[in-house]
Amino acid sequence: MNIHEKYMKRCIQIAEFGQGNTFPNPSVGCCIVMNGKILAEGFSSKAGCNHAEINAINLIKEKSILSKCTIYITLEPCSHHGKTPPCVDTIIKYKFKKVVIGIKDPNDLVNGKGIKKLQKAGVNVMTGILKKECTDLHKRFLTHQLKKRPYIILKWAQTSNGYISPKERKNKEPFWISNKKSRIISHKWRAHEHAILIGAQTLRDDNPKLTTRIWNGNNCKAYILSKNWEKKENKKFNSDSSFKILDKSIINFDNNVAKQICNVLYENEIQSLIVEGGTKTINNFLDSKIWDEIRIFKSDKKLVGGVKAPKIKYKRKMKIQIGNDKLEIYKNSDETLL
Repeated sequence: MNIHEKYMKRCIQIAEFGQGNTFPNPSVGCCIVMNGKILAEGFSSKAGCNHAEINAINLIKEKSILSKCTIYITLEPCSHHGKTPPCVDTIIKYKFKKVVIGIKDPNDLVNGKGIKKLQKAGVNVMTGILKKECTDLHKRFLTHQLKKRPYIILKWAQTSNGYISPKERKNKEPFWISNKKSRIISHKWRAHEHAILIGAQTLRDDNPKLTTRIWNGNNCKAYILSKNWEKKENKKFNSDSSFKILDKSIINFDNNVAKQICNVLYENEIQSLIVEGGTKTINNFLDSKIWDEIRIFKSDKKLVGGVKAPKIKYKRKMKIQIGNDKLEIYKNSDETLL
């Protein structure tokens, strides 16, 4: 790992602190370096507030030293006026010695314009540092920009014999397949994503809160897919869950349901979606091959009958032991974001 990769790796780590808090903007990481020492670090604030570069620059009291510094940024700095002024103007103002960028911003308002403006001002610019890693960091933003849909994560828990829920529930109490640690991880994931989707039958059976209540993070926007939703049902469920219904007034259930869901969410500027089942809802995405990640918690518990888990035939990318659960992660191999 060379010196530039070392500092870009740190920028990626920093950016993770902002995940889930910056939508519709990406969570960018930045650090300012002089003579081999990091002087300041920053990540994106919520939309409408400072970008990562400005947060890092603001930590430097003696601005005159910035002309001797290199600034590292995971994503090309903006060059247009939005809710905040262009970051490139601030970088040019303080005459940074060098700007090192992970990846270009494909947004039509940027898309290389920031880099060109820096170069025109005489700033030394390097790009493509840890490109693959920065692409993974910004996968939600990039998918939304380039594929015109949200980044799709399919997630469920299943028993060792392949069921996601029992036939019947005693006293309507939840039947937990995964363990407590796995459920905490699930809530952490919710905090990182823009929206969550379940089917109406899952809502009727489980009455889930769809919140991030056991992890310190934002609640994502909740959507319910229902072919036959009745308005009177709205009053039946958790008052702390504010959800939107994707019913036959929005979705044509005779056509590609997953594609239509993606179109609706894209129009609503949703950048990422975690689909938490049940099997019928998840299969809409599997059958259409519209997904980016699959995350499965496999428990050592067994059920005698129930709802079968979705079937997949993909090569596993990762396997992690979490107590008596096994987390399996699959990724849809796609190089179009690079």
